[in-house]
Amino acid sequence: MKNSDPSEAFIKNGRASAIRKGGKMELIKGGVTSAKGYKAACTAAGIKYKGRTDMAMVVSDVPAVCAGTFTSNVVKAACVKWDMDIVKSGRKMSAVVVNSGIANACTGKEGLDACKATADAAAGALGIDANSVAVASTGVIGMQLPVDKLTAGVKAMAPILSDTAEAGTDASKAIMTTDTINKEIAVSFDYNGKTVTVGGMSKGSGMIHPNMCTMLGFLCSDANVTADTLQKILSAVVKDTFNMITVDGDTSTNDTLLIMANGLAGNDLIDGPGEGYDKLYDAVNSVCEYLAKRMAGDGEGATKLFEAKVVHAKSKDDARTMARAVVGSNLSKAAVYGNDANFGRFLCAMGYSGAEFDENDVELFFRSDKGELKVFDHGVPLAFDEEKATEILKSEAVTIFIDMNEGNDYATAWGCDLTYDYVKINADYRS
Repeated sequence: MKNSDPSEAFIKNGRASAIRKGGKMELIKGGVTSAKGYKAACTAAGIKYKGRTDMAMVVSDVPAVCAGTFTSNVVKAACVKWDMDIVKSGRKMSAVVVNSGIANACTGKEGLDACKATADAAAGALGIDANSVAVASTGVIGMQLPVDKLTAGVKAMAPILSDTAEAGTDASKAIMTTDTINKEIAVSFDYNGKTVTVGGMSKGSGMIHPNMCTMLGFLCSDANVTADTLQKILSAVVKDTFNMITVDGDTSTNDTLLIMANGLAGNDLIDGPGEGYDKLYDAVNSVCEYLAKRMAGDGEGATKLFEAKVVHAKSKDDARTMARAVVGSNLSKAAVYGNDANFGRFLCAMGYSGAEFDENDVELFFRSDKGELKVFDHGVPLAFDEEKATEILKSEAVTIFIDMNEGNDYATAWGCDLTYDYVKINADYRS
């Protein structure tokens, strides 16, 4: 799972091409530089890591409307507060500067000053308004950022900004912390004869739990869309993508998902419900779902992607609640790691999730590329082939499929197995 790039298969398998109103979506090579008018760069600023890039910058050729969603944690990083101000003010966004290694959280006035210094440096180097520069940080909480290294990093990146796919890929690698793989994807669609593109990158491996979007994510589009419509799309998409992943039950102080749309596709303005809205929604949803799944499968110490799919539930809220509970249960995650067909752990997690249901209506299956096995049927455990169950659970992507038989709503959540390495990684994270 971690060493492969399933983006093309993701598109072909129908996840990303499920346009609600019809039409076709295509996979584009790259990520944040795939849409018209975007450039990216990265550099080794030496903020915490040695011998690797740790700063990235994404710039739009023209000011872009923007939207964002942020952590629900009461303790918010300085950069989150900075970006929330930009989004809420309705100002356009011209650039995003990201650093890895230090989170700039729990840093007081000095942390906010670091945000301003970074934005000022970008404004000076690029000739843009400092109030249009978003900043984001990821890494250790409670450490102050070295402002001199931040500003030097911005100045180093400005002259090497590029619109190539490689520049976007390099940027996606520079924002990684404990991630083992970079996460990026881009898709395009036709709207009234104009090609509209949405590309994105994200980082996230630990401190991930569904209370907003649980990571850093940056999407770039050339769509011509109003800010209000863009915000409606992003807020709706988050509910069934980034809000449906969990690794360890911890909601970060730094969760930030931003999208810019600069209008350079030249499409008819998307300002409300209609064909354009539906197509843009599906493109943003496809990008976010792909990135969310890549993050879940790259959880700290993880060996496999763990998916829970709940169908025929009484309500969407119930379906989401139960699916998240299954992938969030430490006992469930440990069972998946050990290839243990202990289906009672999944039913137990559903039972304490808060959703109301009758266990006598439930059917539960194990699924993977190795096949499907039904293990629980309308309140009764089934005799099943233990060797077949183990074979299914050994796959790099495992699905617990749950049919509630009580309604028409459904939801999917994603997580990962819980391994010994998760503890090792987090026991010495600062060292």
